[in-house]
Formats: sequence, structure tokens, C-alpha cells
Amino acid sequence: MSFASLGLNAQLVKAINECGYTEPTPIQTQAIPLVLKGGDLLAGAQTGTGKTAGFGLPMLQRLSETKAQPLANGRAPVRALVLTPTRELAAQVEENLRAYAKHSDLKTLAMFGGVSINPQMKALGRKVDIVVATPGRLLDHVSQRSIDLSRVEMLVLDEADRMLDMGFIRDIQRIIAKMPAKRQNLLFSATFSNEIKKLAESLLTNPEHIEVATRNATADTIAQRFYGVDKNKKRALLSYLIGHNNWRQVLVFTRTKHGANRLAMQLDKDGLPAMAIHGDKSQGARTRALSQFKEGKLRVLVATDIAARGIDISELPHVVNYELPHVAEDYVHRIGRTGRAGVQGEAMSLVCFEEKPLLKAIEKLIKQTAELEIMPGYEPIPDSEQPPIEKPAANRGRGNGGGGRGQHNGRGNAGGGRGQNSRGASNKSPRSNKPPRRHDGG
Repeated sequence: MSFASLGLNAQLVKAINECGYTEPTPIQTQAIPLVLKGGDLLAGAQTGTGKTAGFGLPMLQRLSETKAQPLANGRAPVRALVLTPTRELAAQVEENLRAYAKHSDLKTLAMFGGVSINPQMKALGRKVDIVVATPGRLLDHVSQRSIDLSRVEMLVLDEADRMLDMGFIRDIQRIIAKMPAKRQNLLFSATFSNEIKKLAESLLTNPEHIEVATRNATADTIAQRFYGVDKNKKRALLSYLIGHNNWRQVLVFTRTKHGANRLAMQLDKDGLPAMAIHGDKSQGARTRALSQFKEGKLRVLVATDIAARGIDISELPHVVNYELPHVAEDYVHRIGRTGRAGVQGEAMSLVCFEEKPLLKAIEKLIKQTAELEIMPGYEPIPDSEQPPIEKPAANRGRGNGGGGRGQHNGRGNAGGGRGQNSRGASNKSPRSNKPPRRHDGG
């Protein structure tokens, strides 16, 4: 199977060949012909399956086949909109679309918070065909009338489950209300909760439905290992594993922003160049850290779950769960940063006694048994000598990890961002007096 055989034109085939793509992935094989037909699509695919090309390539072809009439003010209209939950994912998707559109006259723009809105407003004054945006920053532009969504022909919700989980449902509804009723809608999600099904019913018209992988399944290209370790020896074990095995590029996940900062500093003191990335970091700092990591200048990147779905690093060899996530599904998304596009990867998890209930939830989700390895010198205290496990607080969620259920300002932490305040609405905002939103899609 070749990309040309899927119905893509010579310009796009040339561009994807230059990107190094040789043959389409399963999601691309199924999605591209369906999107080219012009109907709505509900697609399920786990992370790392190549879904950006699955919707991006046929989107570019459909837009290139017609010309849009200018708006009343003479500007070229925005013709396609891709909504993503995080800044990193918005930047990644736009970068890919720009590469695919290399041999066409279609223009793309990434739009997210945490950075000045002015360059984005200036760019919108020129021709922009496709906008890739986080919901919060897009609504900033809508409120300032710097963007007109009345001519949008195609809407893509990428990582729709993550957006609903982070409390974006009302923002999505407000955005949809600004677009024409007649348009093509594509919804991509790794999981299909009741909230996703409800959104799909309200958004999609007679959609095609494809699913290329078992929900919450881990990729066969990822070798998973689990280490039983004393809580106070985790950092030492992590340093040992990285140094002893001479790992040169390691993505490490923690649950909290403070924990990410502290671990990065400790690893740096151990002689392992490390930086942290999370919702309280400025967009510039996040971009620099990610860039250095991708270029191999930074050995360890310590991240909260903000990075679980928004970072695409070619052939990333190692992912480490320094702390297991409170939400089992996040384990799948975290380790999905490695083993992508058919390349082998390795995922390690450091499990202390208190995390055993979290491990059981992960085992149940992925339908696999985790065999705990013990490294001499880092042995955990026997279970019989451990204090009782305390139940987590009822409101504990993903917010502490950089944007999610646990905090009201999911938008700011995750990268949607209003204005330039990446941590959420400022005290001067009229929205700050409203009661906290639900983060269950309600």
C-alpha cells in the first residue's frame, strides 16, 4: 500500500516522501480515503499511530481542490480548524501540517496561550487557511474579533478525550457555535467514554467509524519493565539506571510540578543534564527544554502529564514512570511517547509500596501482569513492615500533574491559556468569580 494509492495527489506524495514516510500506517490507510469523501469521521487510535497525517493529508487535498471566497473585509477566510488540548500538541500538529503543505499555497498557523497574542493577530491579518489551536487562546481571538470562523469547512478535534477530561467541553461548544452548520467534522480519540459518545452524537452527522487498536492497549513495540523500590531510593535507582545503561535520551514522568522541578535538580547534581517541563513553566522555557531534548543536548526531560500526549520525539528510546499516575489511562499515554511508528522502545516504572493499588489499576486496564524486578541495593522494605496505605484525597486528580481534573484552571495549566497567563485566569478576569467548572465533561 502506498500513499498515492490512497488517492493523494502528487504534491502531497512528494511532501510526505521528503518527510521520510514510506508507507501508510493502519489509521492512515483507513482514514485518508474516508476523509477524502467529505463525510464525518469518528476515529479511535492509540497514541503514536500517525493520526495527524490521517486527517492532515486529506484535509490539505480537499482544501487545495477548491478556492474560498474572500470575507467582506477582503481577507482570506480560515477554512479549517484543528483543536488540541495542549500547546505542545498544537505546535507539533501545525509543524507537521506545514511540512505536508510544503508544495502547495496553503498556509497554517499555530495558536496557543503562554505567549504573546500579538504575533498571532498579525499573522491572522495575512492569508491563513488552517489554524491549529488550543480552545482557550482561540476564544481570546474570537472575543477580540481577530479571527472569523464563519467560513470553516473542516473541523478536527484531536485528542478529544483529553480535551473533555480537562474541562474544555463548554469552550468547544462556544467555538462550534461560531462556525457554519455545514462543514466536515473529524473526531479523533484514544478512548470512547460516555462523554465522548455524547459529543460525537451532537457533533457528527452519519459518521464513518474506525478503530485501529484495542482501547487502552499498549503498543507491541514497547518493552515494559517494573521495578519494586523503596520510596526513598527512587531517585538513586533512576540515576543508576540512566548512568549504568548509558541512556542518552530519557523522558521521565512525575505526578506533580514541584516533584518534576526537584527531580530535575537532583539529576543535574548527579551529573545527568536534566530540565523540567510542566504547566507552571513559561512557554519559552517549555519550548527550549523540548528543543534541547529533541536535539540530544539534554539527557533527561522530567515532565508532568501535560507532556503525555503532546510530545512527538522521533525514535525516543526510553520512558520512565518515576511515579505512577493516579489515572490508569495516563500510563498508556505516557509510555506511548516511545515505541512509535514501528520503532522499538522501552518503558520502565519505579513502583513503591504506596503505589501498588495504582499498579493494580494499570494491570487491570492493560490486561497484563506486572512482574516487579528488584535491583540489589534498592530493595523495598518488606510489605509486612510497611505502614498502612492512606487513601488518596477525594479531589486528587491530574491537576497537580500539570493540567487536568484536580484544578479549576485546567486550561492554563495544560496550555490552552487565556491571554498571557499560562496558569489560568488572572484575578482581574470576570471569569475568576464564577464557580469552578466540572472536569467530567458536564
